[in-house]
Amino acid sequence: MNTHCEVCHLNYEIEPGFYWGAMYVSYAITVAIMLVVGAAVYFIGQNPDSWVYLSCIIGSFILASPFTYRYARVIMLYYFSPVRFDENLAKKS
Repeated sequence: MNTHCEVCHLNYEIEPGFYWGAMYVSYAITVAIMLVVGAAVYFIGQNPDSWVYLSCIIGSFILASPFTYRYARVIMLYYFSPVRFDENLAKKS
């Protein structure tokens, strides 16, 4: 993730430790992914053995980890910070 905006040079690190809250957002996204994958395995596989559930859920968690890390930080920045996008400033660049 970039440290500064390329257009307006805003520092994305609002305050030290601001993105610690992104762990909670990442946790919520991960739980949602695990529930969806578990339900898909249940319906598609007609209730297979528990090792199938575990391997599919753990595999999906590992594959989704880079995305959840970045998107959790973006969600944290957009919804929980005072930073707002200025369309006029973006058009000038």
